Amino acid sequence: MKIYSQDGSELMDVSAIERDGDKLVVKGKIFQSMPMTAKLTPEEARKGMKLMSFSTWLFLLSMPFRTSTKAGK
Repeated sequence: MKIYSQDGSELMDVSAIERDGDKLVVKGKIFQSMPMTAKLTPEEARKGMKLMSFSTWLFLLSMPFRTSTKAGK
C-alpha cells in the first residue's frame, strides 16, 4: 500500500500491518528509503476516530470498492 502527498509524490510504502499485543504495528519505508515501524495504541486510535465525521466514516468504509483515476491523486 502506498500513501501519497498532496502533490502526488510517494510519502510511504507500507509493507505490513500487524498486531502486537494491544497495538497495531505499521511497517514500511518513508520517502522510498527510510525504514519505519510505527505503533498505534488503543488510546491514540480512539483519538483518531474522534477526528472523523460520520460522513468520513462512510467514505472510509466505501474506499475498498472505489476506483481511482490516477495513483496519488
